[in-house]
Amino acid sequence: MDDRRSTAAGAVIGVAVMAAVDEIVFHQVLGWHHFYDRSTPSVALLSDGLLHAAELLALVGGFFWFADLRRRGVLAARSAWGGFLLGAGAFQLFDGIVDHKVLRLHQIRYGVHLLPYDVVWNVAGAVLLLAGAALTWRAWSRPAGTP
Repeated sequence: MDDRRSTAAGAVIGVAVMAAVDEIVFHQVLGWHHFYDRSTPSVALLSDGLLHAAELLALVGGFFWFADLRRRGVLAARSAWGGFLLGAGAFQLFDGIVDHKVLRLHQIRYGVHLLPYDVVWNVAGAVLLLAGAALTWRAWSRPAGTP
């Protein structure tokens, strides 16, 4: 079993899936924000398209990596799931801290008090990240030869 590569492939897929969830739910369905809200509506829409393209490339690449590990019989499923949660949580926290607060590319929602949204957003990311870390640690700590 290849724990390191299984975790990494899962993390790439986790980042891509969380980016897709963010894009679909918050950008398209709810219409709360775009990836880059500090310009014209055309630029905001373009930024969403670029985010979607990057997320799709990561998803396809992650699945090819995952499939290759499985084909070679070295996929460590627990490590891959741990990586998935690590990637999803890392994306969520990066978006909440760096994109929302440091770079101010966009906020979660406009016209409302942001603190509850920020807390829920970042706590959700931290929970995913911690769950991924715990699962990965358990997977990597198992005795050699155990699936």
